[in-house]
Amino acid sequence: MHKSELINQVTEKMKLSHSRVVNKADVEALLASLVEVTQSALAKGDEVSLPGLGKFSVVERAEREGRNPRTGEAITIAASRAPKFSPGKELKTAINLTR
Repeated sequence: MHKSELINQVTEKMKLSHSRVVNKADVEALLASLVEVTQSALAKGDEVSLPGLGKFSVVERAEREGRNPRTGEAITIAASRAPKFSPGKELKTAINLTR
């Protein structure tokens, strides 16, 4: 699902399930704000929990040895931080019900 499809579906869901008429611009602004807030929180090392969906967190990756796939030369891969998503119980259940 692409961003425009997500915006369309959220707009429709708000209208049908929550009796709230919102326009696509408001949903797009909400989505952009959610992304910005999540990025900012993760950059500070905080976790972001979205009930019913899951949790975003940051994991630390240690420095490690790797190989250049073209030459086979040993290289050092620098330590880094990476985002991690852990799905919540409700999401796991919903995915397994649709089989």
